[in-house]
Amino acid sequence: MSRSKDSSGPPTGRSPLDDVDQRILAGLRTDGRISMSALADQVGVSRATVYTRVENLVASGVITGFSAQVDPLKVGFGICTLVFVTVSPQTWASFRRRVLEMSQVEYCAVTTGEHDAMLLVRARDVAEVHHFVTDVLSLLPEIRAVESVLVMDEVLRRPYLLPGDIPAAPPPAQQVGMTRFIRSSGDHTGPD
Repeated sequence: MSRSKDSSGPPTGRSPLDDVDQRILAGLRTDGRISMSALADQVGVSRATVYTRVENLVASGVITGFSAQVDPLKVGFGICTLVFVTVSPQTWASFRRRVLEMSQVEYCAVTTGEHDAMLLVRARDVAEVHHFVTDVLSLLPEIRAVESVLVMDEVLRRPYLLPGDIPAAPPPAQQVGMTRFIRSSGDHTGPD
């Protein structure tokens, strides 16, 4: 059965995915090369349902592509660095264009806090990071400040999270009314 999903509105914080969609995405997260038949068996639905659901997830933009996961160390990138930058006002469009051209940058996010953006940079050695930060990034007119943090160990890297991965938050504690602080000593001076 085909379903249409409206993704044009603002994010609501609620998942537009049902349980079958989430199980399909969990199966693809574990093995992106799994056959539709094997995925159907794993999820507990027909092959036709899995095929249709995957096509719908692609068409609606939930699945944005399929790719191999690569170990950076095994392809020669032994250094990972987080580079925090402060961007000059009125230069965001130019900054974004420049970042797209930087092959060393694996990931870039606009952030809140002390810095404006964070770049994840892969390199073969520290000298390569030093060259990128001092001779490329810090010379850009869009950049006002740069701070680099060398990653010592990458403990966890997930391809993506699903709503079912996050435990439900406990309900907020009920407030039964106003409370008043009273000192435990005998010199109570508040109203009776």
